[in-house]
Amino acid sequence: MSTPDLDTRPPRYAAVGAGRMGRGIALAFAWAGHRIALVDLRRRDAQALQALRADVDAELRASLAALVELGAIDATLTDAVLARIVWTPEDQADAALAGAELILEGVTETPEAKREAFERIGRCCAADALIASTTSSMAVDQLAAMVRGPERFLNMHWLNPAYLMPVVELSVHAGTDAGALARTRELLESIGKLPVVCGAAPGYIVPRLQALIMNEAARMVEEGAASAEDIDRATRFGLGLRFAALGVLEFVDFGGVDILYHASRELGESVSAQRYATPEVIRAMMGRGELGLKTGRGFYDHAARDGRAYRLDVLRRSLEMLRHARLWHPPSPDTLG
Repeated sequence: MSTPDLDTRPPRYAAVGAGRMGRGIALAFAWAGHRIALVDLRRRDAQALQALRADVDAELRASLAALVELGAIDATLTDAVLARIVWTPEDQADAALAGAELILEGVTETPEAKREAFERIGRCCAADALIASTTSSMAVDQLAAMVRGPERFLNMHWLNPAYLMPVVELSVHAGTDAGALARTRELLESIGKLPVVCGAAPGYIVPRLQALIMNEAARMVEEGAASAEDIDRATRFGLGLRFAALGVLEFVDFGGVDILYHASRELGESVSAQRYATPEVIRAMMGRGELGLKTGRGFYDHAARDGRAYRLDVLRRSLEMLRHARLWHPPSPDTLG
């Protein structure tokens, strides 16, 4: 974390809240070469402030040290990255907020804390500054009502660890300006992230999907269907590898909408009608004969796609994941008796 260094430019970005998410986000921007203010909005006595700063510095250094140990970065870069994170206590917060073009709110997950933070941000920030909440539990339209200039506001959900995971989920409300969304996406892409957009629906994309998988895995252990070890082995090297090579809905199209339809019906009868209820969109696609790649249309339009080239590309992606997991075993050159 920053001590006085040669780069004295004001940070272009501000992460409000010095908890784990704020620290990870600050590291993501610093990693990409940007100075970012890590802002603590709480008034603390000198001892508490010193303890917090020491804790933040220790966690940031530990994160970078782990990456050095794994060979992901050179040890000589650690101090340069940390120097870009500008520690900003409450009495310096206003200036940092005033100079930021993007402010990421990450305070305690209570309406009261959010409202207080947005009031401070709105009072200090520039009229064209982008404002985002990193909340994992509060809806974007609920928070937009607390923000001055809600047209420049959206939720920005990072996956842990924020400095490592590429996907950042952007949740927009009805009043989010298209230009603000475009600026946010461009900014994230410039630091190596992969933004995805969803509406004001609960759970974003990744948490909503993974909660279903985790709950079903827990039920399988509860029912004695399989051990935790075997379930995890199956998800890492079966489910995980497949969905790393193909997106979930791409996978549906590739295998066939009808396969999912019949599998859901069977599992609904044998396991749980509620958990495996067929979505209406799948029923409608079945009725229209839109079964995915084999009929030319499913969740995607495959009509103009070169089917052979596409299948070859999917095979290439799958092989890459197998090689990454060290699970690809080419045929033996020896003659087998």
